[in-house]
Amino acid sequence: MKDLITVIAKALVDHPEEVRVTVVEKDDKIEYRLSVHPGDVGKVIGKQGKIAKSLRTVVTSAAVKETKRVAVEIVS
Repeated sequence: MKDLITVIAKALVDHPEEVRVTVVEKDDKIEYRLSVHPGDVGKVIGKQGKIAKSLRTVVTSAAVKETKRVAVEIVS
């Protein structure tokens, strides 16, 4: 899942070398924190959050077999 997020994010940004994904596991949830260059945050979020929502939808769909809930957080 981490690799999926990384590949998608690197395709969207101008500074792919600064894309980082960290995983935080909690009791019933796995949280992926996507960190990008400050100038690329808008590209990952998109107009009205459409790209961020699409990214979350893809990750949630790919994680259907997981027993835990999955969330993607975008941090700068």
